[in-house]
Amino acid sequence: MHRAGTPRLVFVSSVAAAVAVVDLRVTYGSVKAVDGLTMTAPAGAITAVVGRNGQGKTTTIEVCEGLRRATGGSVRVLGLDPQGDAASLRPRVGVMLQDGGIGAMARPADYLRTLAAMYANPRDPAELLGWLGLAERSRSAFRRLSGGEQQRVKLAAALIGRPELVFLDEPSTGLDPAARRGMWELLGALRRDGVSVVLTTHQMVEAETLADHIVVVEAGRAIASGTLNDLVGGSEDILTFNGPMHLDLRTLTSVVPVDTVISEPSPGRYRVAGRVTPQTIASVTAWCAQHGVTPRELHVGRRSLEDLFLDLADDEDHVR
Repeated sequence: MHRAGTPRLVFVSSVAAAVAVVDLRVTYGSVKAVDGLTMTAPAGAITAVVGRNGQGKTTTIEVCEGLRRATGGSVRVLGLDPQGDAASLRPRVGVMLQDGGIGAMARPADYLRTLAAMYANPRDPAELLGWLGLAERSRSAFRRLSGGEQQRVKLAAALIGRPELVFLDEPSTGLDPAARRGMWELLGALRRDGVSVVLTTHQMVEAETLADHIVVVEAGRAIASGTLNDLVGGSEDILTFNGPMHLDLRTLTSVVPVDTVISEPSPGRYRVAGRVTPQTIASVTAWCAQHGVTPRELHVGRRSLEDLFLDLADDEDHVR
């Protein structure tokens, strides 16, 4: 089912791929965690793998990192097999795990110095901690750090060996807005240095802000990929507004053009997608006035990545 306003799915391949995944499958008994996923991550770029929690993003990245075995399909990381060529890949790839990996009593400075000893040309641990705003916390036990500080220590661990490729699983989890912005700036600096970055996120704004290449994952498959402009650049405008929860959208739909799709993606947040004209806006506001609804934060603009994702995920739900 193709919803009004949903662009044609775009799949973009790259000859120079830091990561190339073809028909990846990972199953646990009868559960298909990843179900024929195909994607590429271009070299020297930031690739965001986006989607809802539990749709196969983390499992896919763990296969690429060599932490999990695939049931089927092909995975190449920097041209190598993450299982068979693990020893060759280890010094070239940095991994930031979402959970675990650092002892509760480990001190960031000591932990990073231990890691640095494993690499031929590591970054200076003190310099890296200062870069990430952790110099004053370098002697604190890991368990005593805030969630955002722990995330930054994990990022430091992923960067200590000067990797060519970095995998980040939900890197902004636990970060306050200032720390998140700082991490985004750091990732931009890595890209400028030619480092390839692959990150998973369910925050569409993060993907829009950072990514050169975006892969949308739903139900263990890549359902669209490309640049942000590929995915939403040619889309028509949408109208959004806030109001009381669970308005009668059937009567609202009856006053707008037939190809318009109206939805309530979150309680009290409404989207009017399709061909949004001045007449459409007038019809919506008139309907609101007739029903005693004040449309707050009414906005007309280009579809966002979140709008695209919601439509694509809804299409997938209808297919299943």
